[in-house]
Amino acid sequence: MTTLPGAPGRRERAKEDKRRRIMDAARTLFAERGVGGVTTQQIAERADVAIGTLFLYASTKAELLILVQNQKFATAIDDGLRAAAAAVRAQIGTVASVFALVEPVVTCIREQPENGRTYLHELVFGDPAEPNRREGLTLALRLEDGIAGILAHDPAIAVADTVTLARVVTAIIHVTTTATVNLRDSLAEILDQIRRQVTVILP
Repeated sequence: MTTLPGAPGRRERAKEDKRRRIMDAARTLFAERGVGGVTTQQIAERADVAIGTLFLYASTKAELLILVQNQKFATAIDDGLRAAAAAVRAQIGTVASVFALVEPVVTCIREQPENGRTYLHELVFGDPAEPNRREGLTLALRLEDGIAGILAHDPAIAVADTVTLARVVTAIIHVTTTATVNLRDSLAEILDQIRRQVTVILP
């Protein structure tokens, strides 16, 4: 059988299949047990690969979590940006428009609070040169840029202040979603805290 030009070969397909199985296994186990309740050996067994094979794709459990959470984070930001664009068009107000972007992101982070906390901690305090962390940081900047873009539509906010305010909003999200004191709070309670804080800093 002739392989079509540009089509992935057998080795590439096998490699991608292993990567997909590892990601699916990590996603499922992290969701079920939280990152602290899962070992890399359990992920390898669920994915039906050798532990050495797993380490070819991610050298630590934290990197596996970042890989999984980056996908979720990117989807949440996409959803939020679409909702925010509709909110801006509907002229429902700056805070409501910002919150349209923020809500899917917070929901993603709080889906499994331990995973969300660990993910954000790894992005902030991990090696920014590590490719998966770098991708996560790029996503965080995309969120900030989205918020700044919404703020730029408000004539009451100086253009020079939009980036700073966007960073403050993301800091509010980070602290409120990850603070130990808020771990037992429901998603609705977390969202309400964030909404009240954002309302205070925005016109």
